[in-house]
Amino acid sequence: MAEQQDSTGFSIAKLSIEKPVLTWLIILGCLLGGLVGFSKVGRLEDPAFTIKEAVIFTAYPGASALEVEAEVTEYLETQLQQMPQLKEVRSESSPGMSEIHVEMQERFDGTELPQIWDELRKRLRDASGQLPPGVQPSRVFDDFGDVYGIFYAVTAPGYSDREIRDMAKMLRRELLVVDGVAKVDTTAVPEERIYIEISQQNLSRLGLPFQAVLSTLANENAVVTAGEIPSGDKLIRLSVPQGVEGTEAIESLLISPQDSGQTLRLSDIARVVRTPEERAGIYVRHNGERAFTLGISGLSDANIVDVGNGVEARLKDLEADLPVGVEIHPIYEQHRVVDEAINGFLINLLMSVAIVIGVLCLTMGWRAGMTVGAVLFLTVCGTIFFMYVFDITMQRISLGALIIAMGMLVDNAIVVTEGIQISVQRGERRLKAAVDAVGSTKWPLLGATIIGIMAFSGIGLSPDATGEFLFSLFAVIGISLMLSWVLAITVTPMIAHYLFKSEKGSNDDPYKGWMYTRYRDLLVAGLRARWLTMGALLVITVACFWGFGFVRNSFFPNSNTPLFYVNLQLPQGSDILDTDAVMEEIGDYIAQQPETVTLDAFTGRGATRFMLTYATEQPNPAYGQFIVRTADLDTIPALEHRILDHVRANYPNLEIRTERLVFGPPSGAQLEARFSGPDPRVLRELGEEAMARLNNEANVRDIRMDWRNRALSLRPEINIERARTAGVTREDIAEALRFATEGVQVGSYREDEVQIPIIARAPDQERNQPETLDDRLIWSPAQNAYVPINQVVGGFKLVPEEVLIQRRDRVRTLTVQANPQENETAMEGFARFSGVITQMELPHGYHLEWGGEYEASSEAQASLGSQLPLSFLVMLAVSFLLFLKVRQPLIIWAIVPMSICGVTIGLLVTNVPFSFTALLGFLSLSGMLIKNAIVLVDEVDQRIARGDDGYEAIRDGAVSRLRPVLLAAGTTILGMTPLLFDAFFAGMAVTIIGGLTFASILTMIAAPVLYALFFKIRPPARG
Repeated sequence: MAEQQDSTGFSIAKLSIEKPVLTWLIILGCLLGGLVGFSKVGRLEDPAFTIKEAVIFTAYPGASALEVEAEVTEYLETQLQQMPQLKEVRSESSPGMSEIHVEMQERFDGTELPQIWDELRKRLRDASGQLPPGVQPSRVFDDFGDVYGIFYAVTAPGYSDREIRDMAKMLRRELLVVDGVAKVDTTAVPEERIYIEISQQNLSRLGLPFQAVLSTLANENAVVTAGEIPSGDKLIRLSVPQGVEGTEAIESLLISPQDSGQTLRLSDIARVVRTPEERAGIYVRHNGERAFTLGISGLSDANIVDVGNGVEARLKDLEADLPVGVEIHPIYEQHRVVDEAINGFLINLLMSVAIVIGVLCLTMGWRAGMTVGAVLFLTVCGTIFFMYVFDITMQRISLGALIIAMGMLVDNAIVVTEGIQISVQRGERRLKAAVDAVGSTKWPLLGATIIGIMAFSGIGLSPDATGEFLFSLFAVIGISLMLSWVLAITVTPMIAHYLFKSEKGSNDDPYKGWMYTRYRDLLVAGLRARWLTMGALLVITVACFWGFGFVRNSFFPNSNTPLFYVNLQLPQGSDILDTDAVMEEIGDYIAQQPETVTLDAFTGRGATRFMLTYATEQPNPAYGQFIVRTADLDTIPALEHRILDHVRANYPNLEIRTERLVFGPPSGAQLEARFSGPDPRVLRELGEEAMARLNNEANVRDIRMDWRNRALSLRPEINIERARTAGVTREDIAEALRFATEGVQVGSYREDEVQIPIIARAPDQERNQPETLDDRLIWSPAQNAYVPINQVVGGFKLVPEEVLIQRRDRVRTLTVQANPQENETAMEGFARFSGVITQMELPHGYHLEWGGEYEASSEAQASLGSQLPLSFLVMLAVSFLLFLKVRQPLIIWAIVPMSICGVTIGLLVTNVPFSFTALLGFLSLSGMLIKNAIVLVDEVDQRIARGDDGYEAIRDGAVSRLRPVLLAAGTTILGMTPLLFDAFFAGMAVTIIGGLTFASILTMIAAPVLYALFFKIRPPARG
């Protein structure tokens, strides 16, 4: 297999030395390309991944949750399930609203989704004709991938709603023109309403149906067309202005009661007031002060650091235009987080480079160290250039990949440099030494490099969100390793040729040092007792496989951003005004805590998506969330406990839980058990039993279920016969009740581009108490008069009803949720959680499945596992093609299971969980070991092919590869040391460091012993 060349034949090494201009062009290209790439490559906090989900909202005003489910949700789900791209459909049916989440299969990427969403909208339009009367058109939201990472709260104390709206409008308009800004979202901007309050006493006295008032107002305020008229050579449009100009004009509207012969002003019988919306959809506070939010999203190909700096500069320019007292407070500044993170990673990268070069200089001498160090620096520069070319952003994963690859990048250069150095020290000419070193190792190194890359390919080829999130890991490692091989066989020979001139003939036996002597003695002992040696290695490996069962498991670790969430849930059916009042009280307590730096409160739904890994809560009047920022991570646990204790002591009916930011795609609650079946009553009984068991036996926290509690509904008991006699329909009753409660929209007042709803309703004293409903009057068109409601309604009855009916793939599904105890991984909590739940006996027709982190981790590992066979097939094929024999690859692959030894010991000693990133480290570890084993086995093969004795070839070949293998392992271990302190990569760092520490030593013993066993090579007799 080896390609031996002399100095007179053609080789890449010879060309690089004798035609140095070509080599210098490569060097210059890497250096300049690195500078260009570093200045232009995109910068993000986390790598982008496509959220292949859309949400469909369909309003059905007046319908109960059961009616919404049966008449809207069920039908739409049936139409949507016919889409071949569909992976999963989930729905929530609540009074008056159907909310359907559709998720597409992983194999569809971001470029295909727009067409899929168009098909989804077409199906919804086609289905709309079959829905019941009163169902409003469906609205589809498919922009879940938009991240408003530059996120501010704007406070404007003392200013009117209209002034605040104007500020929000101005800020949005001005920020949209900043380079790189894609979208600007404003939330919780106060809205106004014009209320017309008419007492039923006035309506009854005048015999005036309130519908007549509404129609008058609607007619006056409607947009009308008056045609066009020719004038000379022009055609002039006739424009009739709207009839209503402000509240004074509304008050002046003339109304003619029937049979009275008189005309009244609206102000004579009604009170007209312009006021803030009584119940907004969301309320926001920053540090206890009412605010609205401003979210800025950058273009997908923009450098978020540059975008953020541009936004900051524009806001500074706008300060002069803002009224006194208006302040813009940062909630989350992604550009600053990214800048700090990248600077920190670059420091880690430089530390890794310095550590690697320092180790090489100490162990191989400064000439060899500088040779390998120069190639390493060029490889990093070239990799950054190709990241720019292939549009791979600089973010947590890609920069971490560079550090992970650091030790692997020097492997090829070390092998070539060491081969040249040894030959030169033995007296060979530098040119011949370079040609021989490159010629004999380039193909084994290429094969080993491909195998190393393919070890990461499982995650690179995985189509799910986790694979997409970590794709840049595979891409950067693939680019850097291939580039390291190219530079090792081109640039390394030229630099070594320049630097090794003075080493010629300096050491006729480079392998007589104490390290080689000790290793040679140990190897000889192992070869003589080869069966005992293999038995010992097998026992160690089996023991570590058993010990791995005691390693903690997790999916993705918590983020190192000093920020956490406090989620509050009042009983379902709570008024959003009550929820906001409770949020204000609890917010005052949190703000007073010394650890709290900033506090942002959101009532009615979650915040705008300001991080890709943040899953915002959908609208719910009973929900509230605090985003709490502290000075550092260490203060969060104590503050969390204090908040939880305070709320539970003072608000016993309130459900509260805290949540930390995590790396990777969000998975919701960490522990979930889903019960599916047809009957809501049975599902709720199962959920309540599960919660009771978990509270008593499982030792988990934040136990809840997603159906929440039943809410009360006030239901009129209509006497159908009396209603018919009185000439009153259900619609008449419903409209009268709506007028007596929330009011009826009768039109809109247009103020510039803003439309302010005009709502007619009863006065406060007639509508704020349920008992006043018994005194309402209903207009009877048949009798042309008002009739008392108690004539057609026997009374009002409070009825508990389901208000959050969840379905999954068209089956009713109730989910019991929980979280593990603090300082415990989800997998540790899941062991107890699942143990308790599986003891329950399920009725016929009902089934159980697991969600949460268990499901997310299983799906990610299954997606990774589906790609692993292809990866290992390629790795096997390369190893067999390298040798074109059977036994050599079998020797190499027999070493792979030994990688578990160091991994188990490292994780158990450090108590670091085996996370998804640690799994990737374990896969990459196998590639590193295979790479080392290939070089060692190939060296033994070459020596035997030259005619060396088999035993001596094994012994001397292993000794000659000791330094390259230990240096490759040592530089990788030391280069990854900075990642031990990184929250995201700690598990991977421990896995690789521990695995290489033990497995490299075992490899240097196991590979020679296995070679001797496979080829039946026995050591010579003693003496």
